[in-house]
Amino acid sequence: MSYEAMSQDLQDLLPQLGLVPCVLIGHSMGGKTAMLLALQRPELVERLIAVDISPVETTSSSDFPSYMAAMRAVDIPDEVSRSSARKLADEQLSTVIQDMAERQFLLTNLVEVDGRFVWRVNLEALAQHVDKILAFPPRQESYLGPTLFLLGGNSQYVHPSHHAEIRRLFPQAQMQTVPNAGHWIHADCPQDFVAAIRGFLA
Repeated sequence: MSYEAMSQDLQDLLPQLGLVPCVLIGHSMGGKTAMLLALQRPELVERLIAVDISPVETTSSSDFPSYMAAMRAVDIPDEVSRSSARKLADEQLSTVIQDMAERQFLLTNLVEVDGRFVWRVNLEALAQHVDKILAFPPRQESYLGPTLFLLGGNSQYVHPSHHAEIRRLFPQAQMQTVPNAGHWIHADCPQDFVAAIRGFLA
């Protein structure tokens, strides 16, 4: 698992779907993938929106490793109802993830497969490649298209020290902050999130 591989997936998929050029929006890991695609293949991306992430290594303030470990530790018996499974998972996650909104967002990835509840995301692959996920591939080229970096006002993922690298790689970048939003802007403040995107696309 690498950003190069995920970018290649998009390079293959977007033309098949007839979605080039496109407006590409990515959050966190998806934002890093979107940025890399725009840098590698700018002709595929008409506009870029990176949500609460920057093209630098994500610092140790990231809760990503502990969240993955908590999700991997969740134990749900077979043949329980969806509501019971979500309740059990929520209780188990709460020992590590105190914020209820963050837990509810993660629980959207809990799905039933053959009578068992499992995580939709590949936690094993994420855990094996966490160093690559927290990094960002070094790049020399720039993406000259319109770019929005949408930041959560309560998030620590994009620091002022990242701004120089953002401007180097994305010289047309605008930065906009959604107050009272954490890292999951789209979950914390969905109306403000949509309004910011609409404003950028107008």
